[in-house]
Amino acid sequence: MAARRLALKAVDWVAFGERVAPNQRSMFNAFKTRSDAIAAKLVSLPEAPVAIDWAHYRTAVANVAMVDEFEKKFKALQIPAPADTQSSAIGTQEVEADKSAAAYVEESKARVVEYEKRLATLNSMVPFDQMTIEDLNEAFPETTLDKVKHPYWPHKPLAEL
Repeated sequence: MAARRLALKAVDWVAFGERVAPNQRSMFNAFKTRSDAIAAKLVSLPEAPVAIDWAHYRTAVANVAMVDEFEKKFKALQIPAPADTQSSAIGTQEVEADKSAAAYVEESKARVVEYEKRLATLNSMVPFDQMTIEDLNEAFPETTLDKVKHPYWPHKPLAEL
């Protein structure tokens, strides 16, 4: 029971809510409300189960031997906790996700630096309305006409008419 109560404290709802898309906000709120209701119900339960009053049953049941037998079997009963087989896999996935996220952040920082250089270049150019064809071709070499490929541009050759 204590492990369950500890797990309840592990959810950071504010951070979780920041990552929810606006179109899924109602589903998130319903999920949080349901989770809070379950958590409140779990907290209201006692830490240990209520002990069975075997003396009461011995006085209330006619066959005392049957109560003794039930008590002996109940005390001998051991319910094994399920083995945790997924925590290591989840931990591995978490480490891999952290690595890929860190790599993505580094790549993004490199792209930001590249985009800032490009922005500085664009900001230092002659304004478009004051630009000549030569300025345009100098700033954007891909706009330069290829006289070999298109010798009569923007007109068609007489043979094609």
